[in-house]
Amino acid sequence: MKKAKKKKDQLNRTDALAIERTRLANERTFLAYFRTFIVFLSSGFAILKMEILQEIRDIGYFLTILAPLLLVVGVVRFFYVKWQVRKFYYPLEDTSGK
Repeated sequence: MKKAKKKKDQLNRTDALAIERTRLANERTFLAYFRTFIVFLSSGFAILKMEILQEIRDIGYFLTILAPLLLVVGVVRFFYVKWQVRKFYYPLEDTSGK
């Protein structure tokens, strides 16, 4: 038996706050992915540019390639969780104005 989906106006205060905490946690997680992307990308470029670090040049290439992959994972995860929260708690509402 399927659970009936709750509409936004039918949520009690505890559920509404739990949804808001989940939304904020999702944003914080995306920002952590983005911050890691920036650090990996800048570290990779710095290693590649500095002549004194030529012996670890492979690590620079690895970080430069890994950084965009982390960003893609973060963006996909962010939108997936956002979609799941909306799908479960906020079913499509009638937009015809009736």
